[in-house]
Amino acid sequence: MAKGDAYTLGYAAVICVVCSLLLSTTASLLKPRQDLEVELDRKLNVLKAFGVATEDEQGHKMEGAAVDRIFAEHISEVILDAETGQVIPGPTSRKLSREDLEQKRKLPLYLWKEGEQTTRYAFPVSGKGLWSTIYGYLALDADLSTIIGVTFYRHGETPGLGAEIATKAFQKQFVGKRVFKEGELQRLEVVKGTVANRYPEGNDHAVDGISGATLTGNGLNQFMNRDLEMYDKYFTGIRRGR
Repeated sequence: MAKGDAYTLGYAAVICVVCSLLLSTTASLLKPRQDLEVELDRKLNVLKAFGVATEDEQGHKMEGAAVDRIFAEHISEVILDAETGQVIPGPTSRKLSREDLEQKRKLPLYLWKEGEQTTRYAFPVSGKGLWSTIYGYLALDADLSTIIGVTFYRHGETPGLGAEIATKAFQKQFVGKRVFKEGELQRLEVVKGTVANRYPEGNDHAVDGISGATLTGNGLNQFMNRDLEMYDKYFTGIRRGR
């Protein structure tokens, strides 16, 4: 006997409900694992910015236990007020609202310590590239003038072009560049073309751009320097011995 439209609609509705329940249950079960992976990725990129090798010769990533051990031994985190540059007691980046982080009203800062002495500083940088928001970390030496590492780890830029910002070769160029000189900040610059052609006499704060990715490079120039200026409110106090 032929079944009517009501049966067909009812059957489809049941299938939709069952599939929805299965998907929501699976997502709920996987969320703790996903959260752990996100947190591990965050920590790995902080370590990369600090200059720590996070992969072995075979390309295997450092395990979570080893990452946690390095964080426990060497890294602490403070949160800065973006307006004043002062430390906000209490919260960590994991407890900040997404709005606070995205609007950069509160700024996470990671301190690398050797004993009681802070020897390196790392902080997140983020902003618009050509197609996407680019997320990364930038780390400075104890002098608060010299870059020791940069990592760009999450983005949606064009494969083979703007996506090259995530390669070791591009990021390595930033190591040793100066962001503070003769008493003032100097702007980082991803040049169009090469530093050698743009600055034949040499340059200590520019890196080679990526062919065909000028707009991605322009985005890096804009948000990296903006974020440096925000954190420099805090760094100025340290330079002055406060």
